[in-house]
Amino acid sequence: MLHLPVIRWGKPYESLEVAEVVHFHTGEPIAKVSQANGGIIQRDMRKSHKAREALKKIPCEDLIAICAKAADLFETATLPMGDGTQSPDEFVHAQSASTGLPEHMCRGNMKKNAFVLRNMREILDCLTRGLDLGILTNGYGTEDRGVIVSYQAQTPVLGAVLPSNSPGVHTLWLPAIPLQIGLALKPGSSEPWTPYRIASAYIEAGIPAEAIALYPGGHDAGPALLSSCSRSMIFGSQQTVQQYHGNPKVQAHGPGFSKILIGDDMVDQWPDFLDVLVESVFCNGGRSCINASGIWASRHTKEIAQAIAEKIGPTEVLPPTDPNSALAAFTNAPVAVAVSKMIEGDLAETGVTNMTESYGDILVEQERCAYLRPMIVHCDSPDRAVAAKEYMFPFASVVECPQADMLKKIGPTLVGSAITQDAAWIGQLGECIDIDRLNIGPIPTNRLNWLQPHEGNIIDFLFRSRAYQRADSLVTA
Repeated sequence: MLHLPVIRWGKPYESLEVAEVVHFHTGEPIAKVSQANGGIIQRDMRKSHKAREALKKIPCEDLIAICAKAADLFETATLPMGDGTQSPDEFVHAQSASTGLPEHMCRGNMKKNAFVLRNMREILDCLTRGLDLGILTNGYGTEDRGVIVSYQAQTPVLGAVLPSNSPGVHTLWLPAIPLQIGLALKPGSSEPWTPYRIASAYIEAGIPAEAIALYPGGHDAGPALLSSCSRSMIFGSQQTVQQYHGNPKVQAHGPGFSKILIGDDMVDQWPDFLDVLVESVFCNGGRSCINASGIWASRHTKEIAQAIAEKIGPTEVLPPTDPNSALAAFTNAPVAVAVSKMIEGDLAETGVTNMTESYGDILVEQERCAYLRPMIVHCDSPDRAVAAKEYMFPFASVVECPQADMLKKIGPTLVGSAITQDAAWIGQLGECIDIDRLNIGPIPTNRLNWLQPHEGNIIDFLFRSRAYQRADSLVTA
């Protein structure tokens, strides 16, 4: 059994207190993980400037090349992992065993992370709008148009309090290293595998070990990391997002409330887009913030809901090793029970219909875990409470709403796919501040373009543009 130490700027540290990572189905221990307390994290953050200093010795272009090498290692190599090693297959098996995700989904998320590492040059070129990355290193420089610009790093390291339920979100912090910003990560208690493996791949590929810290720990570890870093990410519930709303130091990622909006000009053709609707709801076990939790149209909504229900309603629980397994386990069974009871309350409201009722109970309880089978509900109005909810399994509300009212009613929407060719409405969609990522046309909400920012541009988060003038001859306008 592996022992994963705390990594304090590249140096392993074994604590007296350890936590076990166990198999969600059997309870068998998979790994022991050393635990960092808040005091250790706060103490270590006093040395965080050294992480950026180590990275600034390596040009950004060289760091990007190292990222590409790390991508290959992450995806194909047997890498150091704590006091042992881990092959790609062992990684997938361990991640599935501790998170409840089917193994084929773990492989898919692994490819997603490797893709971002491998295509880092193109991603950064788009996120910086073609800025010479040397300007980020020096803090100033001259653009191609001859204008002096300055970008000031707001932190030597990016902190991140990571989740246990969706390994794909790790793509969001990967660009920090090639931007010469160190990493201080608190892995999720059930999913330490991705941050540890990426850190190992980075270091094996040539990233200075002192640029990376990993702090698995208890309830005090996350707050200590967030309070000690000038820029951090956290992943959690809507309550978590609200807690950090307006805090410029913290980028909070919570539920996406992603939606598909079908325009009046296309809604009569809805059967042509059924596969798009199903993929948006069903992909990755419904676990992602980019899964559609709402499908809105002015008419045909009952037929749309029934058609989606017929596609995904019969889905049954399969072992995580089965390549056809489509559902992820709730490793904490009481959470699934609580969610099912919440949904019972949702269904009691007038105007809400459970379209998957005929396919059996959604709650499947097992000895150490539970599953929630897919559910599609129909809402006769956007004012129904369930129309504004999101759950961590394949769940979506099909909402009947006049097109003229949609943009007033949809609320926060991480990904909005609008199936329409109505030029006037497309203009209104572009102006809607509630939609973060906007897709025009039948694009599934889960199909991301990695050359576009996701919930804010990480460049704007880690750096600030400022005025910069010099009287000497080193810089000329």
